[in-house]
Amino acid sequence: MSYYRRGTPRTEPSNDIYAFWSCNGKGDLSRVRNLNLGGVFIETSSRKEPGSFVELHFLVSEGQIRANAVVRHVNPGYGMGLKFSTLEGQDRLRFGVLMKRLYSETCIPVE
Repeated sequence: MSYYRRGTPRTEPSNDIYAFWSCNGKGDLSRVRNLNLGGVFIETSSRKEPGSFVELHFLVSEGQIRANAVVRHVNPGYGMGLKFSTLEGQDRLRFGVLMKRLYSETCIPVE
């Protein structure tokens, strides 16, 4: 039996999803590699220290989604794993709609 430490499954978007993010006054636009209800992994060559706070703005058809996150891990030259710390109100609702769409795109229908 294997142990899976995530509370919700990750999904890798079939279409490109981008997020504008900023940390300590410097921002960048990055492709979202995968995400779940607890966090996101973004492509970036920028390196931030684990524990750094990041502001995120997702660019998606569901509307504006803003979140605050903490850098959990860094893969130098590839990207960063971010854990959501704040996702409130309408942003939380829109994020739920986004995740529902992404999960439905990756599900294989049972015949």
